[in-house]
Order: sequence, then structure tokens, then C-alpha cells
Amino acid sequence: MRTVAFTTAVVLSAVAAPGPAAAAPEPAPRPVTATTETPALYDDEAGGDADADDPAIWIHPRLRSRSLVIGTAKNGGLRVYDLSGRQVQSVAAGEGGRFNNVDIVSGLPLGGARADVAVVTDRGRDRLRFYRIDPAAVARGDAPLVDVTAADVPLLFSRDEAEVEGQSTGYGLATYGRHAVVSRRHATRLGVFELRGEAGRVTYRGTDTLDLPSRFRLPNGRTWTPCAEPGELPQVEGMVVDDKAGVLYASQEDVGLWRIDLRGGRFAGGARLVEKVTEYGAPATYDPETEECTVSGPGYGGRIRADVEGATIYRTGRGDGYLLISSQGDSRFFVYDLRTNRPVSGFTVADGRFADGVQHSDGAAATSTPLPGYPQGLLVLHDGENTPDQGRVSTNFKFVDWRSLRLR
Repeated sequence: MRTVAFTTAVVLSAVAAPGPAAAAPEPAPRPVTATTETPALYDDEAGGDADADDPAIWIHPRLRSRSLVIGTAKNGGLRVYDLSGRQVQSVAAGEGGRFNNVDIVSGLPLGGARADVAVVTDRGRDRLRFYRIDPAAVARGDAPLVDVTAADVPLLFSRDEAEVEGQSTGYGLATYGRHAVVSRRHATRLGVFELRGEAGRVTYRGTDTLDLPSRFRLPNGRTWTPCAEPGELPQVEGMVVDDKAGVLYASQEDVGLWRIDLRGGRFAGGARLVEKVTEYGAPATYDPETEECTVSGPGYGGRIRADVEGATIYRTGRGDGYLLISSQGDSRFFVYDLRTNRPVSGFTVADGRFADGVQHSDGAAATSTPLPGYPQGLLVLHDGENTPDQGRVSTNFKFVDWRSLRLR
């Protein structure tokens, strides 16, 4: 497996150069509201330690009204919802499992046929897990997901099970073609994995790795390291691939949004920051009691308030569309032109008639496929502070009609 690591000198020079997004005026975020929401998940013993995080949208090949939203619930496994937000299936993570991110692979050769498969990062066990989506079961109203993970799938990043215990494991996820890009928790490493169907089950093998930088040269000539708990590096979670252009967009949470070239199952070597977080370059101190960093001065970044999170693409043509990311620190969302990466719009999701608003969002998924109730497509967002919450930690997913963004 070939490893690509950007040298410090090259990366620091590249990062110091301002991108087109940094020089553009900030679009004024405007409030939209959700059309519906999924049932509340509670991150406590009574709620099964379920904590919503990342959604994916599956389009039924024949019955658009039977399309599904699949969301991770960390220790609570997976939840599957219909277009009204009703839960139709719950999948347990199993002993030691913690499901972090999910994406869809369409038409994967499997058992002599082609299947749509939900791919999940199991952060608890440092593995990928795979669930075949059965359109016939959906039409019957039965549970649509079937576990097709091979029994001997390899570890993603850890050398052995003892290293898995440290939980520097598979984290963020984006799929394209027959490949998955996976990020490593508490590290800057990204890996590409080729997915393969074998005897009706799915496994994978690593084809490439890339290490993003953890230190950056500032305009004042100093070197800056993002604040973090000792021993941890600035990690990536939110990711999406523009398979038409061969580009990965990766959200390095305390740094910014990267654009990284892909070629087949490998990183092509080109990487640049589309936009930095506001706190980029700012002095900060880690407090071990609160496990938080306190920023004590101005930074050199853009509009995104750390963490930069969920990334998704809404396509309007073969090479055209919109890139959307979550500015988790101030509960905003920013939209970029997919072809040029220039800012287009910004919005928030406010309390509305059918659902409360969205705060501190992690994951996002969008489709431009017309669906019942969503003639120009659907946007699904993780809500990190669902209300009413009954005095408990409550999360869920909000469904937003793409028309409300007024972009198309």
C-alpha cells in the first residue's frame, strides 16, 4: 500500500496562500425551517446510549416514495427512516461497536448480482461494516437492511486489537465508485479502501493513505499547531467525494475544509484549503478539567466556526452543483459552488411549525433527485440539540426541503 505524506515545508507554504473563498465577501446566513424530523434519540442508558451523528439518503430504484434515510446513532447502531421521518428499522452496533458515519454505495457486485449497500465506520472496532439494502423488503414494509459484512474484515488503521482499545480508529467516511475514504480519529491520516464482494459478503483492502498537516505557517511567520488534548492531532470527520471531478472534500475540524485530488483508488497529491476556520492561527490553551480549548486572541481564518463538520454535495449537472458544509461552532451552514468553490450562500435552520431548529450539526446528506414532498430534492441534517429534550441529551435528524434554500 503506497503512502502519501505531504512534507511540512510544502504544506505550510500552500496553506499560507489565501484561496478564493477567503477573499470573497461573506454571504448573510438566512433562516430556513425543517419540514419534518425523526424521533428523538437519547444518549443515556434508558435511551440505549443512542446519539445521532451522520445521515445518508438512499433512493429507491423504482418507488421514489419508498426512499430511505439511514442515520448513525453511535453506540445505538443505525436507524432507518422513511420520508415522513418515521423509524422503520433499528440495527444494533453489537458488543464494542460504535457506528460513526454512513454512506451509500450503489450497484456493488455481490452474490452474482448488484446491490446498494450502506457502508458504516465502526469506530469502536476500527472496521467498516456493510448492510445490503433490499428494495423488495422496502416495498413489503419489512426491515430493509441486511448485514453482509465479511467475518474477517481487516482493521482499518490499528496494528492489533490492543491498539483498537486506544480508539484512534476509523471515524469519518465518504464513498465513491467501489472505494471508501476513511479518516482516523485523533489523527490526520486518511485512507482509501477498495470494497469487494466475496461469496455474498463485503470486505475491503487498503490502497493508499495520506497524512494531512498538523502544523501551519502563519502570515506573521510563526508556526501554529491547533489546540487539542495532549497526544491528539487535528482530525477529519465530515467528508464527501465529487466523483465527477475526482475530488475529496475533507473537514479537518479545527483547521478548515480541504480539497484533495483523487485518481482511482489513490490520492493524486494535490491538496489545498478551500476555507479556514475562524480560529485558524489563534492562540489557545487546553483545559484538562473541562477538556476544552480556550481561544485567547484573533485568528487568520474565514467564516467557519470550528468545528468544520458535515460535508455533502447537491448536484445540478454532470460537473455542476453545490457543496454544503456545517459550521458547527455557530450552528450555521455554508454553500459553495461545486465547480469554483466560491461562496454562494449561507443559512441557519430555525425553529419552525413542524420541527425545532438545528444546532451544532455534525452530519449532512443531500440529493437533487425529486422525491414526494421534495420536488427539487432533500437535505437531511443532524441536530445536536434536539428539543424538547426532557432534561436529557437529545439528538435527531431534520429534513429540509431544498427549495427553501432558494438556490435552484
